[in-house]
Amino acid sequence: MLKIAVLGAGRIGKIHAANIATHPQATLVAVADPFINSANALADLYGAKAVSDPLELINDADIDAVIIATPTDTHVDLMLAAARQGKKILCEKPVDLDLKRAADACRQLEEINAPVMVAFNRRFDPSASELQQAIAGGDIGDLHQVVITSRDPDFAPMDYLRHSGGIFSDMVIHDFDMARWLLGEEPVEVYASASRLLKPELAEFDDYDTVMVQMTTASGRQCHINCSRRAVYGYDQRLEAFGSAGMLLNNNQRANSVRRYTAAATEVQAPLEAFFLERYEQAYRLEMDAFIQAALGKRAIPVTPFDGLMALKLAECAARSAASGRPVSVD
Repeated sequence: MLKIAVLGAGRIGKIHAANIATHPQATLVAVADPFINSANALADLYGAKAVSDPLELINDADIDAVIIATPTDTHVDLMLAAARQGKKILCEKPVDLDLKRAADACRQLEEINAPVMVAFNRRFDPSASELQQAIAGGDIGDLHQVVITSRDPDFAPMDYLRHSGGIFSDMVIHDFDMARWLLGEEPVEVYASASRLLKPELAEFDDYDTVMVQMTTASGRQCHINCSRRAVYGYDQRLEAFGSAGMLLNNNQRANSVRRYTAAATEVQAPLEAFFLERYEQAYRLEMDAFIQAALGKRAIPVTPFDGLMALKLAECAARSAASGRPVSVD
């Protein structure tokens, strides 16, 4: 049994703790959070111990692996500390909000040869995984275009947005990772446009609520990403891949697939899933299983710190493009 500690008792930490607790090859032994009441509440659910200092668990020789679900500005320090203690590590995205600091951390982790996985959970969504495998298997011939739609049902609190690093690094970073994964090639140019159509006050900290990104690879493959902070109809998550021999679609998920036809309306369906916790519930479980299998030496780490670094680099390029109104080369 892999003995795992969760660092951070917020909503992502709770998801990871629940998935560890139900996994047949792992056990949740401890939770750390500076807000000790939060740590206690989560640990008590699974018979684990609670502490306030994450370093206490990182330095505990009886703990095999740590899940870093703490605020972004703590990720680098905790990853490096855990790596030096020989821990297996699953770290939430992003590696950091500063590209140079993230790159330095990746270099140090590589020197230590640390087993670190970055938590881009959408890669583990069964439908997205099927679509990626179909592309790689040649089902649609030569891939030409990828279209990603990613719209939240509503804004996060303004206090959160103020410290989030901006829409490209906080929200669209998932889509940058998906784009790299689906394209199978690194984008070499990024062009982004960004607007404040819903909350003009986001200008106070140079953020946006509505963005579009176009990226091109060296071979000419294209990716279009469109994101919004508010979709009044729910959590809108769609993927499209177009190639020389066809097209693949991954549409939104609903609680059921019943369509109602009445005198008042036709094609009436159940609402979209409420938000990411519901939409990607299975993806989080499969992500944790992938980490545990990698930590046990049964598979390679599927999402590396380099993947996290490249997604952050694309986010920075998009922010620079949106500010300048010009395409930005990915050097």
